[in-house]
Amino acid sequence: MSSKIFVNLPVADLEKSMSFYTALGFTNNPHFSDQTAACMVLSETFHVMLLTHAKWHTFTDRPIPATDSSEVMLALSCENRAAVDAMNEAAAANGGIGDINAAQDHGFMYSRALADPDGHVWEPFWMDPAAIPSDAQ
Repeated sequence: MSSKIFVNLPVADLEKSMSFYTALGFTNNPHFSDQTAACMVLSETFHVMLLTHAKWHTFTDRPIPATDSSEVMLALSCENRAAVDAMNEAAAANGGIGDINAAQDHGFMYSRALADPDGHVWEPFWMDPAAIPSDAQ
């Protein structure tokens, strides 16, 4: 059995966050969703659990970081450079912030960072392992 990852994210507005992640290509799994949480599926092995602040606090007493801080940057591989651009543009058009950091283009690897409506940072990237320069390995 392959492992699955469920990234848990606290969100201020569940509906807004669901719309945002839907625009990025995620789908909702209603079996793990209710008024306090939504399971957003990107692939068979990758899920994002959007949790209202009240639901989040049933799991931890740790504070929720401010929307202008960074606790983690979640790198997400994309099929090609165009998919990286499309995800960044969809984020900016649907309540998030595109290009919160400068785009990175190393020829063999390309990325652009974005933030969701709650400031969670994602870095969609494309990489061609066959094109990695030998001095970079």
